[in-house]
Amino acid sequence: MSVKPSSRAITVLDLQRMREQGKPISMLTAYDYPTAKMADAAGIPILLVGDSLGMVVLGYDSTVPVTVDDMIHHGKAVVRGAQRAHVVVDMPFGSYQTGWQDALRNATRIMQETGCGSVKLEGGERSAETVRHLVDAGIPVMGHIGLTPQSVNAFGGFKVQGKTPREAVHLIQDAKALAEAGAYAIVLELVPTALAHMITQRVSVPTIGIGAGPFCSGQVQVVHDILGMYDDINPKHARRFGEIGDATRAAMTAYREAVEAGTFPAAAESFYMDEHALELIRAMTPSAEQDMSEAERVLRDLEDAPTRSE
Repeated sequence: MSVKPSSRAITVLDLQRMREQGKPISMLTAYDYPTAKMADAAGIPILLVGDSLGMVVLGYDSTVPVTVDDMIHHGKAVVRGAQRAHVVVDMPFGSYQTGWQDALRNATRIMQETGCGSVKLEGGERSAETVRHLVDAGIPVMGHIGLTPQSVNAFGGFKVQGKTPREAVHLIQDAKALAEAGAYAIVLELVPTALAHMITQRVSVPTIGIGAGPFCSGQVQVVHDILGMYDDINPKHARRFGEIGDATRAAMTAYREAVEAGTFPAAAESFYMDEHALELIRAMTPSAEQDMSEAERVLRDLEDAPTRSE
């Protein structure tokens, strides 16, 4: 028997409570109103308006070109569609790397203009001071370490992070620094399972894994990946829970073929009007073959005729 989700909006305290109770946290990306509405109805507790929209929605090669305006535009739509889920919006590249003052200004704008519940930014120890200032200002912050897409050029591509002892220790220190700075949760991306487990045990806040194994407090996936929207994008860490891409392409092909064959629209998709009104319109807009005297005669006859019911 399924339990209908509560209608109350989920807060960061609820997420912390889920971690303490050992209840796995599911999180999905959403970039528009209909996706947010469906995910919310499915009971997903956290929706991430990720800067991944640059790649899966806007067609960029990376997340770097995404702007604060882009995030606000899509964030507004997601917030409108989410009645219960906690909505977190990514701070894009360049919106916080130049100092905590810029970060505070941009985070404040994102919160005010979208109505979201929190923001997310990348980086561990290097971002801890910024996180602390934002939290002190009353802005809930989710951290993000491991593979951080905004720094993909520095990493030399989308590669698993923390595979050596030195890298692993550094990631543990990053996670601790974020938790101590006040981050309410931390995303672990492309981190070995054993290391993600160690980090989860060593911090007091929920860890949300993506390509980090099953021992995190929760999981996050890009919605396009789990729905199979793209043939050429199939990350190892993602599982296709549906083939919406195939179904969508098939429906679009069927539509084109029906239009070309003249079978759409048919009677069921068409609208009709009263024949008496149609005759009036014909009289008032004569064809090239009719002269105005003929049109006037028809119109006069119609006006003299009894009114017909529909």
